Amino acid sequence: MRYEILHQDAFPVVRCDLVRGESIKAESDAMVAMSATLDVSGSMGDKGFLGGLARKFLTGESFFFQRITASRGAGSVLLGHSAPGGIVDVELDGSYGMRVQKDGFLAAEETVEVDTAMQNLSQGMFSREGFFVLNIKGKGIVFLSSFGAIHPINLDDGEEAVIDNGHLVAWPDYMNYRVEKASSGWFSSIASGESLVCRFRGPGTVLIQTRNPDSFAAWMRSMIGTN
Repeated sequence: MRYEILHQDAFPVVRCDLVRGESIKAESDAMVAMSATLDVSGSMGDKGFLGGLARKFLTGESFFFQRITASRGAGSVLLGHSAPGGIVDVELDGSYGMRVQKDGFLAAEETVEVDTAMQNLSQGMFSREGFFVLNIKGKGIVFLSSFGAIHPINLDDGEEAVIDNGHLVAWPDYMNYRVEKASSGWFSSIASGESLVCRFRGPGTVLIQTRNPDSFAAWMRSMIGTN
C-alpha cells in the first residue's frame, strides 16, 4: 500500500492507494471519499463480536470498523477524523505493540490487529485513559489521530519525561508510566492547574497531542455560558 498524509498544516487526511484485492481497515465513519473501484463495508474486527464489545464498552471506541477494499481494480481512499487535529503514521515491525488512547486510532493495514489492554489500578483510576486502552500490534502501517498536532517525545535509556495526562496519544507497550502529583503537595498541584501527570521512563517514544480535549470542552462551556 502506498499512502500520503495531505494538508498536514491544518485538518489533514490520509490518501491510501490500494491495488486490486487490497484492503485497509479504519475507524467507523473515517472514509471521506474513494474511487468507484473501491467498496466499503462494516466489520467487527479481528476478535469478532467480543472484540467489538470490548472496544465499545471498555475504551469507548466504535463497535464496528470500516473495511475498504479495492474490489474492482486499483483505487484511492481519503481517510479523516472528526477532531481538529493531526495524523501520524507509525510502522510496526511486529516486535512490539502500541498503547493508544481513546479516539487515537484512525486506520491500519489488514496485517495490524486492534484490541484492548488493561492498565494497572493507579493508571486506570487517575489517568484520563481509564482502565482500558487500545492495544495495537502486528506488522504494518498504523495511522493515529489527535486533538491538535502530534508531537513525539524521544526518550533515551533511563531518561524521564513528565506529561499531562490529557495530552497522551500513544506509547510503545514496552514502556510504562506512573501517575503522580504535578507538584510536591496536593494544593500546589491543584493550584498549578496540572493536578496529576504521567511520568514516562525511556527508552522509547511517546506521542502527545498539543491540545487537551477536556480543557477545550471546558473552555467551550464557559464561552456558551457567557452568551
